[in-house]
Amino acid sequence: MKFIHIAFAGLLCLAAFAGSAFAAADDNFITIQLKEGPVVIQLMPEVAPKHVAQIKALVAKGEYDNVAFHRVIEGFMAQTGDVKFGNLNKGYDASQAGMGGSDMPDLPAEFSKVPFTRGTVGMARSQDPNSANSQFFIMFGDGPFLNGQYTVVGKVVSGMELVDKIKRGAGESGAVTGPDRMIKVTLGKK
Repeated sequence: MKFIHIAFAGLLCLAAFAGSAFAAADDNFITIQLKEGPVVIQLMPEVAPKHVAQIKALVAKGEYDNVAFHRVIEGFMAQTGDVKFGNLNKGYDASQAGMGGSDMPDLPAEFSKVPFTRGTVGMARSQDPNSANSQFFIMFGDGPFLNGQYTVVGKVVSGMELVDKIKRGAGESGAVTGPDRMIKVTLGKK
């Protein structure tokens, strides 16, 4: 009888551990609610720990909610995350969208060997490799010319067909008039 109690207690501990490990793993996902539905991104803390931590902190503070996809180039990528000039509820400024970041510090590059393929999520930056802050982009197709030049932070695992529907911008700049937005961004898979 004692053995059964010990075995049962062991199973409970194992279940609790598995549950907490599963919850921790779920923390490495974000869900972006678009007008068409949810997009789930699996973050890669093992590839870019500082960038992923900053994204999670910004998501937790609601900084990405109502932020526009200000630069969207057909066949290339959709860029968003300018929490300073890109928020549609806090005075969106189309002339400056893409020029801002967040109140958090810029980050040193965390380049890796992870390739930029369809659905890859990378950090936007200026000419300075150590200038990524809050802006990121989702690849519509492969972009091998970005490999080793930009920090990869994740991959779309669900809803890529919804990313494909994001309103495109004009010309080579991809600047979008009347842009689509991230309605709500949350931690975890929703």
